[in-house]
Amino acid sequence: MEEHVSDDEQPVVFREENKRRRRKMKAFTSSSTIGMDQIAVEFVLPTTSKARKNPDTLQLDVAGNCTVEQVKAQVWLKAVATNLCPEFYQKYTPDHCILLYQKKGNWCEIYDKHQVFQTLDCIRYWKALKRDLGKIHLVNRPQPTEESVQYQKYLNYLIGYDVTDVSNVHDDELEFTRRKLLTPRKNELSDRDAKLYSMDPLVTTKPLPEYLLSKISNNHILLVIHTSTSSQTIKVSIDDTPVQVLQCFFTKIAKKRALLGISEEVSEADFVLRVCGREEFIYGNHAIKDFHWVRQCLKNNDEIHLVLESPPDPEQDVVHKEDWSLVDDCTGVAGSHEQLTIDEKDHEKVFTISLWDCNRKFRVKVLGIDIPTLPRNSELIVFVEASIFHGQQLLAQERTSSKPFTEEVLWNTWLEFGIKMKDLPKGARLSLQVSCGKAQAQTSKTTYPDGSSHEGKSKSRLLYYVNLLLVDHRWLLRQGEYILHMWKMPEKSEDHGSVNADKLTSATNPDKTSSMAIAIMLDKYCYPIALPKSREVPEGESERGQREMPNHLRKQFDQIVATDPLYPLSPEDKELLWHFKQECMKLPKAYPKFLGSVKWGKQEAVTATHRLLERSDTWDRSALDVGLAMQLLDCHFSDANVRTMAVRKLETLADDDVLRYLLQLVQAVKFEPYHDSALARFLLKRALRSKRIGHFLFWFLRSEIAQSMHYQQRYAIILEAYLRGCGDAMLQDFRKQVEMTEALQKVTREIKAMSAEKYDVSVQVVFQLRQKLENLQTSGLPENFKVPYDPGLRAGALVIEQCKVMASKKKPLWLQFKRADPTTLSSDTIGIIFKDGDDLRQDMLILQILLIMESIWEAESLDLSLLPYGCISTGNKIGMIEIVKDATTIANIQQSTVGNTGAFKDEILNQWLRDKCLTEDKFQQAVERFVYSCAGYCVATYVLGIGDRHNDNIMITETGNLFHIDFGHILGNYKSFLGISKERVPFVLTPDFLYVMATTGKKSSSPHFQKFQDVCVKAYLALRHHTNLLIILFSMMLMTGMPQLTSKEDIEYIREALTVGRSEEEAQRHFLDQIEICRDKGWTVQFNWFLHLVLGIKQGVEKRSA
Repeated sequence: MEEHVSDDEQPVVFREENKRRRRKMKAFTSSSTIGMDQIAVEFVLPTTSKARKNPDTLQLDVAGNCTVEQVKAQVWLKAVATNLCPEFYQKYTPDHCILLYQKKGNWCEIYDKHQVFQTLDCIRYWKALKRDLGKIHLVNRPQPTEESVQYQKYLNYLIGYDVTDVSNVHDDELEFTRRKLLTPRKNELSDRDAKLYSMDPLVTTKPLPEYLLSKISNNHILLVIHTSTSSQTIKVSIDDTPVQVLQCFFTKIAKKRALLGISEEVSEADFVLRVCGREEFIYGNHAIKDFHWVRQCLKNNDEIHLVLESPPDPEQDVVHKEDWSLVDDCTGVAGSHEQLTIDEKDHEKVFTISLWDCNRKFRVKVLGIDIPTLPRNSELIVFVEASIFHGQQLLAQERTSSKPFTEEVLWNTWLEFGIKMKDLPKGARLSLQVSCGKAQAQTSKTTYPDGSSHEGKSKSRLLYYVNLLLVDHRWLLRQGEYILHMWKMPEKSEDHGSVNADKLTSATNPDKTSSMAIAIMLDKYCYPIALPKSREVPEGESERGQREMPNHLRKQFDQIVATDPLYPLSPEDKELLWHFKQECMKLPKAYPKFLGSVKWGKQEAVTATHRLLERSDTWDRSALDVGLAMQLLDCHFSDANVRTMAVRKLETLADDDVLRYLLQLVQAVKFEPYHDSALARFLLKRALRSKRIGHFLFWFLRSEIAQSMHYQQRYAIILEAYLRGCGDAMLQDFRKQVEMTEALQKVTREIKAMSAEKYDVSVQVVFQLRQKLENLQTSGLPENFKVPYDPGLRAGALVIEQCKVMASKKKPLWLQFKRADPTTLSSDTIGIIFKDGDDLRQDMLILQILLIMESIWEAESLDLSLLPYGCISTGNKIGMIEIVKDATTIANIQQSTVGNTGAFKDEILNQWLRDKCLTEDKFQQAVERFVYSCAGYCVATYVLGIGDRHNDNIMITETGNLFHIDFGHILGNYKSFLGISKERVPFVLTPDFLYVMATTGKKSSSPHFQKFQDVCVKAYLALRHHTNLLIILFSMMLMTGMPQLTSKEDIEYIREALTVGRSEEEAQRHFLDQIEICRDKGWTVQFNWFLHLVLGIKQGVEKRSA
């Protein structure tokens, strides 16, 4: 036992030492099953006797396999029997009290009343300390104070959802998870470096790319440091840390302190550096070259201006006191099979049964369905299909007979599945679907046991669906009757965006008055049935199955492992991988394929897989491959061990990478079977560590909560857990941003109502808008707020005379704000488009993938000048888009020059650029930037299948940077998405673009065009080196947010586009061919553009404002 004592000196929750913890628990559960029958506990009661001033106590020998609830009842009965304080114990029930124990100075609550007593964390803890008698306190259940009720209301307002509302749940998983997330939050807060958190420097871990190094002369750069009165330029090495930069500055100004307004008393230790005009600090133990802002300035050839300031006060980040006691991480976890099994046990002493002892087939009784009002077409028959899934793997499926569709349809039949109860894995979901078909003339007829008949295969349509997790969050098998309110499949005209992800939800429809309800019955037992968390391995079993792989199979094995994530595995492939599982464990890149071959509906296979994963450290030792970890987090994997393993790998990501993948990780939370998961905890931890990650997590979650009924509750409890730990300064900022978006949404809706369905905007409407904004400004808009898509920027008052309504169907507002930061050097306003009526989540997903592509190119030292402008969804179909400075659409340039026939004049774009550049030198730089950015967008849009755009959705800046906008528009309109038809092109490369590159005619070439081709090929090949990552991001994107784009073929598109399985030479040839197709067809695109201008089709013309 010695080792337990020393082990226990660690913090309460063993974070990294997951594996050790698991083994440790096993070590003493197995050895002590026999002696575990009775546990001596002293209970400290909530009452005090008159004679003594101390609280009453009772000592009890508790049976180890009782549940917590039973133990509490025994204590109560004994208190009543010994006539302790009768006015208390006879008046109240045991539920009036909660159970607490002390562990390392913290109060922990024994929270789960169904938990078996011997599996409690406190028992483990006392054992480790060699205590013979444990002590548990019964305390009156605390009532929330007025202050905490108000605080909860405030949080609910920020979340946009009431997390305390449990009217729509069939168990206590919500409340349970809220309580359990306190532990990771507390741990993170106790480790948080207050100073670092208050400044949150944005740095990158990537080496400085070659193209930036070339801009730096012998390793030194110039910094301009501003004080309140003046400024000083200093030269520093790019490897200096901020502290060294401050030292250098103070040495340089030693003689002129008075001039700069710096007193003699202070030194560099009293100051920090911040970027002028931005809430971005240059602080911490990093080289100056690794700060994001410094790289940004180098890239754009801008001077680097910093301001000298006192550091912010970490007290601003004070966290509201927690009302709850900790809930330990053993809560809700069943014991081992040996603890639970009924074999060789006295049946009197059995209180919980192991699921692995249940040999019957699993069955469910479908009682019936009931809907308040029938759908229009009632000439239909309906049936219920019941399937058991684990991830995307179908474990068993049965269906009822068909009956006429009326308001209430009763079946009252048992469906028996081809899977045994003991084989049900954790995370298995019972999917119930109501489908309808046309009632046909009686022909070939099968008669069912219940006397109804079912026709031969006719086309059926899915109408409603709902899921039920068969093993709940506390590892117990569900029992008894359930009435589940079902989700309706969206109509053809409605947004299908996320239906594939929605169909996985375990939430039920909150709209109980009008939704379809299904009543089912599961078998009921006298005892709770728990899925054990482990079982002992018989000696000598572990070494079996080490087989040598013959050469002819080795080749086949290597080929399978080398395939991309979308490659479908045949049953033979899966058989081979399972047969050589030891071999798979040595190759991390084989894990997704191997784990996809596991039969999750076979308990032996699941246990064997868990054992393999537990024993192998190959995964943890391997280099981080984000694409690989993300594959294990997609919808195909529901096993908690597998998903936890993937997250463990992501723990090593630096903050800048977490930001890069944050949007996708938030989406992947939809694929978790339960609310509490390693992934949710990871997001929570990283957000509590960095304000910038926290900021984006807030908006990503809030926008899902506003738009996705299916995952509202889950996202809301993660967001609440974050808000309870992010500190006061962040809460204030979130409040201002929420108030701002609410006020602007109201104005947008009023403006829309005034000029509905017209594309053009009258002077009257603009006048009205300015009046409304004027009124808002005086009546309590926040005086400043962080810009949601760029938290480093703080916007101040509206510049009302520059605000307008844009000529577009959705009537977005074009808004200009002053900069709120007094240290700003720029006189530019902050331009934001506020849009109501479009789901910007699609745009966000595309822009996020563009950012990831940019980082791939940067690693290969390619700067393709993409312009992934700021764009964030802030609520239900509302959001903000950044207005890019000095940029205009290609359509505008063409129209303003020569009216509608502009589309056929090749030289217009070239001329426009010349006019904007004052010198020949500037013009040449602009042309170069045009070549690079055009190449970047050609490659990116081709790979993502969004290459065919018209000139309203392509913009260019006055420095020659070309960029695409409005992606949701093209993805939403799926007729023009993916798959290139005859009259379409792979991407936009028209004669006027070629003209800028000094190329005219189909076969001619120029140095610029050569450069263009060269850059395209390099960029394309660079993306191919990350094929798996891009494929997984693309398929996750289609799963979670793209309307009508989730068929196999759509997802296949990206494999074709990345020429999967072809050689580098072939890939290069392929892309050059695409460029040729564009040159050949360039005129067709121009003709489309021309039509677009002539017909004045202004749909999607977001930039041509009133």
